Amino acid sequence: MNRPRHIGVAGALLLGMPGAAWANLVSSGLGPFYDGVLHLLLTPSDLLALVALALLAGLGGPRTGRWVILVLPAAWLAGGSIGLRLETVIAAPGFSAGLLVLAAALVAADVRLPPPAVLVLAVLIGAVHGVPNGAALAAMGAGAVGLLGVVVMVQVIGLVVAALVVSLRAAWSRIAVRVAGSWIAAAGMLMAGWLMHGSG
Repeated sequence: MNRPRHIGVAGALLLGMPGAAWANLVSSGLGPFYDGVLHLLLTPSDLLALVALALLAGLGGPRTGRWVILVLPAAWLAGGSIGLRLETVIAAPGFSAGLLVLAAALVAADVRLPPPAVLVLAVLIGAVHGVPNGAALAAMGAGAVGLLGVVVMVQVIGLVVAALVVSLRAAWSRIAVRVAGSWIAAAGMLMAGWLMHGSG
């Protein structure tokens, strides 16, 4: 091997070395608000549950969508506020995965729930995901400002997804939403199976 090749191999090895690794506790270096935003975006179970519920709210029509977009962030904030006061990160991953699968399966089956039923699901999802979010943000020092970042992102993503689904008029587009729901349900079942396998 000649000298330029040695330098190229050494450079490739250096680039391939991992840096600091974070498991759910993301520090962006941009401040606690953006740490909260990234925490939501990089936590698949939170993001999938949010999208599944927003799809369900959108399929329920404008009235259901509006109520869910008000209730879900409030429930997430309430759960996160409780989590901020905890000393350790606690979560109910099995229950969380079950809620994810339920919301996504309702989307896939195109079930039209009455708005109060969707709101109950929104409160449960918000609380179950908010508590561990708050505890994780407290552990990394992001605190209430980080929680605000999570809640704002929940509001924005929920609003965009639900509004997009409400605006769809073509029959094929409703089928596309149902297919997205079935994929999210499948991902939730994989997560639930992984959790059961890991605890067994």
